[in-house]
Amino acid sequence: MRVAVVGAGVSGLTAVKCCLDEGLEPTCFEQSRDIGGVWRYTEHIEAGRPSLYQSVISNTSKEMSSYSDFPYPEDFPVYLPNALFLEYLRRYAERFGLRQHMKFGTSVVSIKKRPDFATTGQWDVVTDADGKQTSHIFDAVMVCSGNHSEPSLPLHCFPGIEKFQGQYFHSRQYKHPDVFQGKRVLVVGMGNSGVDIAVEASRVAAKVTISTNRGAWVLSRVSDHGYPWDMVFNTRLRSLIRNSLPGALSRALINYSVNQRFSHENYGLQPEKRYFLPVLNDDLPSYIVTGRITIKPGVKEFKDNSVVFHNCPEEEPIDIIVFCTGYNISFPFLEETLVKVENKHASLYKYVFPTHLERPTLAVLGLVKTLGAMMPVTELQARWATRVFKGRRANVSSPVCQNTVQTGLLKTEWLVYMDMLASYIGVKPSALGLLCKDPRLALAVFFGPCTSYQYRLGGPGRWEGARQAILTQWDRVLKPTRTRVPANSSS
Repeated sequence: MRVAVVGAGVSGLTAVKCCLDEGLEPTCFEQSRDIGGVWRYTEHIEAGRPSLYQSVISNTSKEMSSYSDFPYPEDFPVYLPNALFLEYLRRYAERFGLRQHMKFGTSVVSIKKRPDFATTGQWDVVTDADGKQTSHIFDAVMVCSGNHSEPSLPLHCFPGIEKFQGQYFHSRQYKHPDVFQGKRVLVVGMGNSGVDIAVEASRVAAKVTISTNRGAWVLSRVSDHGYPWDMVFNTRLRSLIRNSLPGALSRALINYSVNQRFSHENYGLQPEKRYFLPVLNDDLPSYIVTGRITIKPGVKEFKDNSVVFHNCPEEEPIDIIVFCTGYNISFPFLEETLVKVENKHASLYKYVFPTHLERPTLAVLGLVKTLGAMMPVTELQARWATRVFKGRRANVSSPVCQNTVQTGLLKTEWLVYMDMLASYIGVKPSALGLLCKDPRLALAVFFGPCTSYQYRLGGPGRWEGARQAILTQWDRVLKPTRTRVPANSSS
């Protein structure tokens, strides 16, 4: 069975590997000259490809971001600069022989159902390499092109922008903070990129202001007792507690916890909505309290060299605007009828399969936004999709027969979603089941962080090293930080 994989980033790499694990024949088409997707930094911006700024560091820790059968080296830092993240992806590709299934410098022009699709589920795929187009026939397709390529820049929502005489650009164009030297900078939007750029700009700019309509909860990478935030937050015990409580009480507890570090209301950050999808930044609170960054409400209008905010009568002079307004979900190579996208929402069953196809042979990976690492999620999506392609037990029924559709970006429990996919595959771990056979492992699975190795303990794709990886995960976290052990240390 031949499978086309579009993109060689985080999702595409694991898609190729999962195809090989199931005995399928993958061909991965990557329009650039190397793997890595959003994690491969380049000085120039390539059309149709994600663009990274030089200083990007992962927001999720290495143990939580690991592929389930390939732990990070123990000497890698807990949070990865983009160059080391890319190095991990390259080692993964080398370890499992993925490059030989990839065609670089090859873009996908179109993907269309074949005339006999209703019976065969096959696809006509047209690719372009150096101006030469080639047609292929594939039995299935995995779309792994991500959603960070087409910037959303709704200038019509900002009255007066046409009169503004300074410089403005979308965050996708940002590379270095030098452009902000001595300038008065306005950052519009408060996602992770917006806050990162504002913090960097404030080190060289004359003044930095963040404009946000909705506010945001702000987390630090360093959580309780100095441990990574996601290894503390994403445990089976904590997930069980959060999901057992009434929604209002669960949100109230989370909000109380988030405000222990600093009062978001006092810092002008209190979110308008209560759902919990925070921003990760270690510096923002201290930069606000030291006056390096000011938080303002949404933009009312722009003038020649200034901006007026809602509920603020005075104008504020600015030189540069950075629009951190997100991205559009776009699949230019797919017919609109295959994956319907409206208002940045895509209609997909369990965020993977289009529901209206006669055959479940098209899967979209990575269109999720959870409070946790992406790599374990897309890996489980790929494991599930390849088993559906193969016709093995991978769900209670065919996705095309299901009426439940998720639209938009997932804003729910990371662990709950992964467990759901794992149950379809037959790899969801049971802490109770382990308790009799392996109490030490059972305690680590239930009380410890839900690292991806848990989904390799049994069932299809079982990995012999999963148990050891779980029991040594804290060793790999502490190794790169404990570079000096005091003489009176108990360790």
